[in-house]
Amino acid sequence: MTVTFLDHSGFLVELPSVTLLFDWWKGDLPPLPSGKPLLVCASHRHPDHFDPKIFTLDDGQREARFLLGKGIRLTDRNREKWGLSAETAARCQVLSGGETASPLPGVTVETLPSTDEGVAFLVTADDRTIFHAGDLNWWHWEGEDPGWNRNMEVDFKRYAEPLRGRTIDLAMLPLDPRLGEDGFRGPRYFLELAEIRRFLPMHQWGDFLFTNQFLSCYTSYSSRTVCVNRAGQTFTFEEESGA
Repeated sequence: MTVTFLDHSGFLVELPSVTLLFDWWKGDLPPLPSGKPLLVCASHRHPDHFDPKIFTLDDGQREARFLLGKGIRLTDRNREKWGLSAETAARCQVLSGGETASPLPGVTVETLPSTDEGVAFLVTADDRTIFHAGDLNWWHWEGEDPGWNRNMEVDFKRYAEPLRGRTIDLAMLPLDPRLGEDGFRGPRYFLELAEIRRFLPMHQWGDFLFTNQFLSCYTSYSSRTVCVNRAGQTFTFEEESGA
């Protein structure tokens, strides 16, 4: 499994039989292997997670499918604005939280609701399980109404519950420095809830040193955390799956 951090929350994951693209809106996309199916996932409509340029990847060089979080609307107006052909639109599926899809042979996708907008994706392919949280996170903001923060905690834990006890080979989770140490809450909870073998931080707004702050407080996660330090960085994971 080869993973390229594109920028912010964008990742390209190359598996033996399929290529997965998550929340690409920024950063250079490496050349895609021709002939290998491509699954493009966009968690929600915020411009730091979704850009309609993703639809240009349906260029006839490979089989392509698009999974879009609820809120990315394929209205006639949007299709015209995005230059989305009827053929490409037919290869798109809009998902809400709590759904399961099989967009390509041998690929299963489960969705979780988000505490912000859209969905999180849990993808199983080639005996690997890969989780991209989108904006599903424990968003605890200092100075926010205490009732709002309490509701966020309850919703986050409820939405994340389907991951309890699951083995996840790779999880891409928000570690957002804007929240200060409260930004540790989400990834810490995920790492305790599921058996996550590799954790790639995302949604860091370029402040990659925030990962070091997280690990200085939670040293037990060091062996599972893959530190990102620049856009375009590539990682290769060769360990055997326990699926």
